Amino acid sequence: MHAWRVVRPGPPGTREFELRNEAVPDVGDGELLLRVLACGVCRTDLHVVEGDLPVHRAGVVPGHEVVGEVAALGTHVTGFAAGDRVGAAWLRGTCGACAYCRRGAENLCPDSRYTGWDADGGYARFTTVPAAYAHRLPGGYSATELAPLLCAGIIGYRALRRADLPRGGRLGVYGFGASAHLATQVALAEGATVHVMTRSAQARQLALDLGATSAGATEDPPPEPLDAAILFAPTGDLVPAALAALDRGGTLAVAGIHLTGIPPLTYQDHLFQERTLRSVTANTRRDAREFLGFAGEHHLRIVTTAYALDQADQALADLAAGRVTGAAVLVP
Repeated sequence: MHAWRVVRPGPPGTREFELRNEAVPDVGDGELLLRVLACGVCRTDLHVVEGDLPVHRAGVVPGHEVVGEVAALGTHVTGFAAGDRVGAAWLRGTCGACAYCRRGAENLCPDSRYTGWDADGGYARFTTVPAAYAHRLPGGYSATELAPLLCAGIIGYRALRRADLPRGGRLGVYGFGASAHLATQVALAEGATVHVMTRSAQARQLALDLGATSAGATEDPPPEPLDAAILFAPTGDLVPAALAALDRGGTLAVAGIHLTGIPPLTYQDHLFQERTLRSVTANTRRDAREFLGFAGEHHLRIVTTAYALDQADQALADLAAGRVTGAAVLVP
């Protein structure tokens, strides 16, 4: 099969990111072997390839928004059959025994493992996933449409919940890529007013098309105070502006796994009046089930740009440069 491997992470011009021909992986005990139908291209993949995240598995195959068809089952797997369409997401394993796992916060497990970082992911023709972390997928969507749901959608959903948006509240969205355009649709379906701030004119038009009340440039303040905000852009410089845009008691959730440096904050301008700053760390399987259930009940408009598997490096470059509207998806 063909698979992309991060031989040496680094910025463009220095990294070794290679498409190789190699054997199909063996399916382990408790695992599913998936024939990859589509794999979303996530900003976290870019962080893995460029070395923003530390190496967890040398030469890893990135990709954690995997829609696949079950090709083989490992021993002790029940509830799945060959030919089933399932998803593999970022969270790949947890210990199940620590205090975080026991209280339902498995996303904080110190021994958590991740697809495309700790184990080979979906930038390949085949990949594996532990059956306990494989996801049933809603009907009514193509494989290309489903792929972004498995990280962009799930993380956007968790970020929305972390932002504590009140019913019918005013939400600010900073950055409008794959996660943002899905989280916005969830918020709108729940009765929110949404204001989008993003650098791309094309993304601003998409936000308005989806139902956002306003869409301005990243540096523009929203037209009214916000009850909640989500920062999807990995830019720490936006944190003070987003906090300052919050109304009293508002919450800012930072959705990324990596963020550039945050400028100094002042208590009076950014935090006083019980404004809250929160991070978002991965997701739980419960988050995934809730969001995928929502997607099954409310048909989401999923905007994608398809790339062939051998175009993965170009897809990452387009993502880094802000040339992708919606979500980039590799289609083997």
